[in-house]
Amino acid sequence: MSEYKKIIPIANQILKKHELCEHCLGRLFSKKLHLSSNKLLGKKLHKNRNPAKKCYICKNLFDNLNHFLKIMIDVSSDYSFQTFSVGAIIKPSIVDRDDCIRSQFKLRGIDSIKTDITKELSKSFSKKTKHVVDNRNPEFTFTLNFKDESCQIHSKSITLSGRYVKSMRGISQKQKSCDNCSGKGCRFCNFHGISEFDSVEGMISQFIFEKMGGTVAKFTWIGGEDKPSLVLGDGRPFFVKLQNPHKRKLRLTSKIFKSLKINNLKIVSDFPKKPLKFISSIKMRISTESEIEIKNMKKLKDLTKSPVVVYDVSGKRSEKKISSVKYKKISKNEFSLFLKADGGLPIKRFVNGDDISPGVSLILDNHCKCLEFDFLDIYV
Repeated sequence: MSEYKKIIPIANQILKKHELCEHCLGRLFSKKLHLSSNKLLGKKLHKNRNPAKKCYICKNLFDNLNHFLKIMIDVSSDYSFQTFSVGAIIKPSIVDRDDCIRSQFKLRGIDSIKTDITKELSKSFSKKTKHVVDNRNPEFTFTLNFKDESCQIHSKSITLSGRYVKSMRGISQKQKSCDNCSGKGCRFCNFHGISEFDSVEGMISQFIFEKMGGTVAKFTWIGGEDKPSLVLGDGRPFFVKLQNPHKRKLRLTSKIFKSLKINNLKIVSDFPKKPLKFISSIKMRISTESEIEIKNMKKLKDLTKSPVVVYDVSGKRSEKKISSVKYKKISKNEFSLFLKADGGLPIKRFVNGDDISPGVSLILDNHCKCLEFDFLDIYV
């Protein structure tokens, strides 16, 4: 006896007790028969019976899938993506009725009704839009709520990298978070987490939002600088994770503002797994309490012989190497210091010697103060 003939008596028993639509009836047996279309099998099993007026399990939910397909097409029209997946929230009573029949007739290894709904919608959406179903790692996810006929969407975040050159003093690196949501994103800040765009972070974020849409932009900086500092050369590297992007391709790779230039902005696969090591080329302008003598300044060359030890407030100890030292006397109480040093050296503390050994003040035996410092280049 063929497998199909074996299931006919069970199907008839079910139909005597409950009216089922072609989708729900076919789903109960399609996996056992290795068939892909639940509806066609259900139609065959119904034979000459009249179609169910109201399906016991789904209450004719499958007849309404085109309505939800239209919602999916509408809500995703402004987004660019290639792969997608579909999730669903359905009434618990539908799941209970489905479980009841499977238990009563001892039917095992069957797709749940939720799985069948999402499969049907995925198939229809793919056919209509040419997008590809990917349930493991989709670029775009639909979550359809069949209780209130709503649809939530999620666009997979993307990571970008780039560099910025800051040619004007007085611009902060980081942007103050939105007062209302503390950076999480809300209606007051258009879900960006920031409400102003007057910092390096703000200007880069605004440019990315304009080009790619999206909500919150989370930055990882390769080092940092003070508000009055310049960042020159090829600029400071950064990474940014953009949440819920509308577009997934970036054509323009550079942008020039009045005081900021973004270079080599591109989409990358992910954030670096470990903190990147980098070297900074730094220029400092330093004042001294007493008159500085050239012969004493020569002692600064010793900084290249051994690492500078940095102690944090937490008690953590780290070492920073200095590979190059140059200096230039400006006046009797002021000089310029040029260093190439490991990234993360706290410049002002290094000058005045606050929990750093050796510091400039200690080496010169003269109380020193860093008036300003600029980054001439950053090497990764």
